[in-house]
Amino acid sequence: MIPEDLRYTAEHEWVSGDGSGPVRVGITHFAQDALGDIVFVQLPDEGAKVAAGDSLGEIESTKSVSEIYAPISGTVVSKNASLVDEPELINAEPYAAGWLVEIVPDDPSAVAGLLDAAAYQALTES
Repeated sequence: MIPEDLRYTAEHEWVSGDGSGPVRVGITHFAQDALGDIVFVQLPDEGAKVAAGDSLGEIESTKSVSEIYAPISGTVVSKNASLVDEPELINAEPYAAGWLVEIVPDDPSAVAGLLDAAAYQALTES
C-alpha cells in the first residue's frame, strides 16, 4: 500500500511529482487508516504560501482532529474541491481521488529530500 513513485514525510503525507512543476499532496493509506472515517477537511486557499513543516490544514475524523503538514515550502495552486462534499474520498482513495492540494515548490529539489517508499515503509514498521 506504499506506492514506489511517491515521496513521503514522517508525518504521513505523500508528494507526487519531481518539483519541476506543481506537486500533488495527500495523506498516506497508513494515516487515513489510523484516523478512521474522515468527515471534514479544511484546506488552504489557492494562492496561500506554505512553509515545510507548518500546518496547511486539518482533517477531522470520527476519532480525532489532526493537522496536515506541508511537506515542502511553496504556493498552493489548487485544492481538491471534491473533498468539501466527499471527505471520505481520502479513506477510499488516499493516493488518487483523495489528494488534498497542489503546491508549486519554492525549491524544486526539496521533493528529492523527502523519504522514498522504502524509508517510509521502515518508518511505519518501527
